[in-house]
Amino acid sequence: MPRVKRGTKRNDRRKKILKRASGYFLTKSKLYQAAQEAVERGLKFAYIGRRLKKRQYRSLWIVRIAAACKMNGTSYSQFISGLKKAGVELDRKILADIAVHDAAGFTKLVEQANAAQPPKAKAARPAKAKVA
Repeated sequence: MPRVKRGTKRNDRRKKILKRASGYFLTKSKLYQAAQEAVERGLKFAYIGRRLKKRQYRSLWIVRIAAACKMNGTSYSQFISGLKKAGVELDRKILADIAVHDAAGFTKLVEQANAAQPPKAKAARPAKAKVA
């Protein structure tokens, strides 16, 4: 039986790694082993980054909505609660876009959310007992 040589498969794999590593600093773009480690590390960070991006955008949307709510005299939590009670099903991405680009439309949403909220009743505080 003839022996199996890996020539093309090995070369193809190495070329693929070195192509991904092009632009890396010094040996990480030239030598296969260093390039392989750098590429794997980079892919790991890219994977994590794709998840972090989703969190960061949601956080940004919440900040934008909260700022617009403050301008309309309400808090973010009361606004979101009121929208849920009013049956308005807009996600935070759309709400943030409306807050930035359509102030009048956002004001109407705030009014709708406030109308759905029950009126606030001031809780009577019990009088402090005097200790003799």
